[in-house]
Amino acid sequence: MPAAVAPDPIPLGERTLRRIRWRLLPFLGLLYIVSYLDRVNVSFAKLTMNAAIGIDDATYAFGAGIFFIGYFLFEVPSNLILERVGARRWIARIMVTWGLVSAGTAFVTSSTSFVAMRFLLGIAEAGFFPGILLYLTYWFPAGERARVVGLFMVALPLSGLIGSPLSAGLMRIDALGLAGWQWMFILEGLPAVLLGIVCLTALPDGPRDARWLGADEREWLASTLSAERDTVAARGHVTLRAALVQPRVWALALAYFGVVLALYGFNFWLPSLISAHGVGLQYTGWIAALPFLCGAPFMVWWGRHSDRHRERTWHLIAVAALGFAGFTAASAFDSLPAQIVCLCAAAMGVYAAFPILWTFPTTFLAGTAAAAGLAVINSLGNLAGYVGPQVVAWLTAGSGDYSRALFALGVSMLIPGFVVLALRSQGPPARALTEHSS
Repeated sequence: MPAAVAPDPIPLGERTLRRIRWRLLPFLGLLYIVSYLDRVNVSFAKLTMNAAIGIDDATYAFGAGIFFIGYFLFEVPSNLILERVGARRWIARIMVTWGLVSAGTAFVTSSTSFVAMRFLLGIAEAGFFPGILLYLTYWFPAGERARVVGLFMVALPLSGLIGSPLSAGLMRIDALGLAGWQWMFILEGLPAVLLGIVCLTALPDGPRDARWLGADEREWLASTLSAERDTVAARGHVTLRAALVQPRVWALALAYFGVVLALYGFNFWLPSLISAHGVGLQYTGWIAALPFLCGAPFMVWWGRHSDRHRERTWHLIAVAALGFAGFTAASAFDSLPAQIVCLCAAAMGVYAAFPILWTFPTTFLAGTAAAAGLAVINSLGNLAGYVGPQVVAWLTAGSGDYSRALFALGVSMLIPGFVVLALRSQGPPARALTEHSS
């Protein structure tokens, strides 16, 4: 008599999602760390690059922010191309081109070439982040997405945690006739090129290409996601036109604008704020890492908390208020230790807002509408990446006093809270947007 086969103690769905998380999220998170590091390492380059190529703070702010204009112009087309040609090839293309442009920034010699390279970097990277968000919807049901997006986006604060001391260290290299800021751009740009090549073999386009999933796991995932897409399509939107004319898409873009303004106003100027207190370069990177150290674990925990309690609106409002309180308190202090403590709280609010906010669009968008809607929200919201550095530059005016700028960043964190409250108050159709979709 054949021996009885012991039943699998882990349910099929849980086993499948666990396997996907371990297989995809570490690699995707690594890609995001590299991409974000290449986007904001200019904040460290500024400390010596400005004098080397003869640019002032206003030109730096313009160049730092113009990245987002190129990003905005090519975001929606890039995401639509990804949906058509597949994630594997398109994400590889994005990474290789942005890595080459980022490394090439080492050779700028004037304000014109600096601004041009930042604009080209935005064009090269356009579509990466919303493309990954779209890609995650191919693998995870809606009930998992705050947790999953939180796990993926923890790369955002991790890039600051890792990148701040790394960039500061690379800035101290002086070899082969190149300054430290040039070595930093080169050595932090080339990993994107190498990882882009790895994508061609390591990144499946979707579950049907994942040979590391069992047949029963692929079948469970396909049926679960298909049923979910049918539900969204029945009550939501699936076409490009529907996404572009949907008021909720534009409302979420406004909410995202507020969070991104705080994020980049903070990130592009944090090393300068620390340096204004007389801190040397060898310590600036380590101090700048502290807000990211606080933001990373809180971001993951808050996303899981939102999933567990099946609630989105008040979770977003809570961290928006935390961001406002942290920035406002930082603006009231003159001492660097007190400011850093407050900025740690602000960073927790900023970073924890992202995984909650990005669960909303796919509750009413599917298919081509999801690809376009995610890109519209991300591209319009990321225009704040242009505005944020400009706001800080204007409010500080080279004085070294960041109090007014910090308060302005705090006010921007109130925007997402007001937006989701307004959506919730508009009746059942809008309220469905801000509630958990299972």
